[in-house]
Amino acid sequence: MASVAKRTYAQRAVTHTNPAAKALLETIERKRTNLCVSVDVTKQADFLRIIDIVGPYICLVKTHVDVIEDFDWSVIERLQELSTKHDFQIFEDRKFADIGNTVALQYSSGVYKIASWSHITNAHPVPGPSIISGLSSVGLPLGRGLLLLAEMSTKGSLATGSYTEEAVRMARANRDFVIGFIAQQRMDGVGLREGESSPDEDFLILTPGVGLDAKGDAMGQQYRTPREVVLESGCDVIIVGRGVYGKDNAANPDAVREQAERYRAEGWKAYQERVGISN
Repeated sequence: MASVAKRTYAQRAVTHTNPAAKALLETIERKRTNLCVSVDVTKQADFLRIIDIVGPYICLVKTHVDVIEDFDWSVIERLQELSTKHDFQIFEDRKFADIGNTVALQYSSGVYKIASWSHITNAHPVPGPSIISGLSSVGLPLGRGLLLLAEMSTKGSLATGSYTEEAVRMARANRDFVIGFIAQQRMDGVGLREGESSPDEDFLILTPGVGLDAKGDAMGQQYRTPREVVLESGCDVIIVGRGVYGKDNAANPDAVREQAERYRAEGWKAYQERVGISN
């Protein structure tokens, strides 16, 4: 495992220059949680209720605001209030995948105006470097950060091999804005060409497909435990959705809190073992 995985979140926060990366690492350290909860529900009342319940246990909330059927701007205002109340960062899982000019408009404008409220967003590298240029033109002046999808947790994903390597090369060329990856393992040294030395780099690795009670679902999702993700694969943030709040969004608040704390504790324990600290 690369040496960066042996550093504490606090140590890594000191060296990051991107405000979004630094803020996320500082939040993780301050709250002693590397848990991100993905809140994929279609009603704003459920969306805000779940976030308010899990807020104390998370460093980051992952959103898909375009699936909220009764969306209006009050959802964003309330989300920002909850971010302040519970001290977590916001990650809109937009997965941009178009040419630079188009993604710049999608990021800054339209119904959702993502750049105005989401600390972190993500993109597919398939369009090439122009997608980073377009998003950076909007997000960098606002102190935002971008994750590239280097790998995915679904069965049969095409994001492997040379595709992953090119994603990492693109990130290295844009380290002021690209803060890390959606991936299943650390990307340190990936994509180096013959004769190139391994650069001193610290990309954040956020990992979906984390579960304690199931190994997969009917739609091809595959799950690994927090220990497998954080300790064995060296990833930084575990992303959990239905494992925390249930399949039908109807779990009672105490049950949701219990599951959020369960995942928080398992993720943090795995991190402590990885870096060699006991408390």
